[in-house]
Amino acid sequence: MDNTSTPDVDSGAVGLSLPPVNRSRKTLLHEQVAAEIRRAIANGEARPGQKIPQVKDLAAELSVNSNTVLRALRILRDEGLVEMGRGRSIRVAGTQEQSAVVTRVRELVEFARRQGYEPDDLISILAAIAK
Repeated sequence: MDNTSTPDVDSGAVGLSLPPVNRSRKTLLHEQVAAEIRRAIANGEARPGQKIPQVKDLAAELSVNSNTVLRALRILRDEGLVEMGRGRSIRVAGTQEQSAVVTRVRELVEFARRQGYEPDDLISILAAIAK
């Protein structure tokens, strides 16, 4: 998939309505934050080109440390879903479809890990299926 173009760019800031993190869950806090932002992108609540609230604002809203939010945003950046510019600028880069695919792949990887599969096994399976 070509990620060089950003359709329907909207430069306005987005007000994310993220649920509070659940400290009693086994899922790490930064993974919960990343999952909720990923969900917002997949649902179209946050569109390509839109600014995401600053790290300190998200951290305050979610009652977590700023480093937790930064860690979540780095994951999303590595997935191609957000761009982190100089200073405090964070924008949505991924599309709804891309976010949905990333979410499904993450679910599959977690399921496969529980079944005892190693990352190399998954890569081999995916390569065979994608032919």
